[in-house]
Amino acid sequence: MFKRIDHIEIVPHDLQRSIDFYAGILGFKIKERKKVDAPPLEEVVYLDLNGTVIELLSVKDPAPMSQEQWQIGYRMMALEVADMTSAVQYLKGKGIDTTWGPASLGQSQRAEIQDPDGLRIELRQW
Repeated sequence: MFKRIDHIEIVPHDLQRSIDFYAGILGFKIKERKKVDAPPLEEVVYLDLNGTVIELLSVKDPAPMSQEQWQIGYRMMALEVADMTSAVQYLKGKGIDTTWGPASLGQSQRAEIQDPDGLRIELRQW
């Protein structure tokens, strides 16, 4: 019946800045980009990373994001990395510092970064 999570939707403050981050830095590929006539929705961009899809929704005048870390709802997205040390060094070279970790959690390594709007992204090496 249910197969998998199909995609994650994100409403960024600046669409191009988020495309530059997810595609240019994290390696997502632009699967589709289209203008839409469905106010306040203006444009939709689908980004793919090995079958994991993020849908960026450009809306006119989006409301600001809540800064409360432990609110009910979305907390973070997690990306698996092949090598934590290499991933963290690569991101630092792109001007992105970890906001937490890296740290060992049992047999895995975990760290956190943020996208341009402050959405939290976990990095996990199993």
